[in-house]
Amino acid sequence: MHSGTWRKDSRENFAPVLGYLSKESQDQASKSLDAETGVLLLLDSRALQRECLIECLVAHGLEMETVPCSTASELRSLKLDTSRKNVILYGLGNRKTTEPAVVGELTALVQEFAPIPVLVLAESEELVYVVKALECGAKGYIPESTRISVCAEAINLAMAGGVYVPATSILSMKKAIVQGGESEPAPLSGMFTQRQQEVIMALRRGKANKIIAYELNLRESTVKVHIRNIMKKLKATNRTEVAYKLSEMFPN
Repeated sequence: MHSGTWRKDSRENFAPVLGYLSKESQDQASKSLDAETGVLLLLDSRALQRECLIECLVAHGLEMETVPCSTASELRSLKLDTSRKNVILYGLGNRKTTEPAVVGELTALVQEFAPIPVLVLAESEELVYVVKALECGAKGYIPESTRISVCAEAINLAMAGGVYVPATSILSMKKAIVQGGESEPAPLSGMFTQRQQEVIMALRRGKANKIIAYELNLRESTVKVHIRNIMKKLKATNRTEVAYKLSEMFPN
C-alpha cells in the first residue's frame, strides 16, 4: 500500500506512549490506530494519472493509505479490512456517466462493495453527468478541474458519510430550477455548462486567458480546457471562429 509520510510520523509520535503499556495494550492501541486510518482505493485504468493523483493527494495532506487498482477485477481480488473506513475513487477519464457501459460498471461497483462509498472522478463537470452518477449510487462526483486540496476534502467527506457535489453543479441546478418557471430558457444553457458560459462571455469581450483565469478564480490551464471544449461543441478551430459563431447564434 502506498501511504504518506504522515503514517510514519504518527507511529513515531505514538511509540513513546506505547512504551509504557503492556504488549497486549500496545497491540490493541496499534489496531485502534489502524482502524481510524481510512483506505483510498483508486480505480483507474490510466497508470500515469493514477500514480500522479496518489502522490498529489498525499502531498496535500490526505491522511489515508492508498491502494491503486487498474481494473475492477484487481479491486475485487483485494482482501479489504472491513474494520477500517474504505473509500473507492473511480476514475472515468473522458468517459461519461450517461454511457450505458459506464452506468453498468458504476452501478455494479456501488452494489458489490456497499456500504463502501464510491466517488466518481471524471473530465466533465456538466450537471447531467453529476446527477447520473448520484442516480447510480455514487456518493460524490469530482470533476478533473477540481483543485487537489478540494479533491482530498471530498474524499474525507465521503469517508465521513457525506456526499460531494461540485459548486458549479449546484449553481447550474439552481439556475435550471429558476429557469423552469420562465417561458424562454437562456440560449446558452442548453449547450454549455455554467462555467463554460462564463468563459464564453469573457471571450466575447475579447479577454485573454490570463484575465479570464483571474476573474473566474481558475488556473489558466483550466480556462484552456474550457475553451477547447467550447470549440469542440461549436466545431470551431480557433477563438476568433468561436466568437464569430456565437455572434451568429446568439446576436444578443
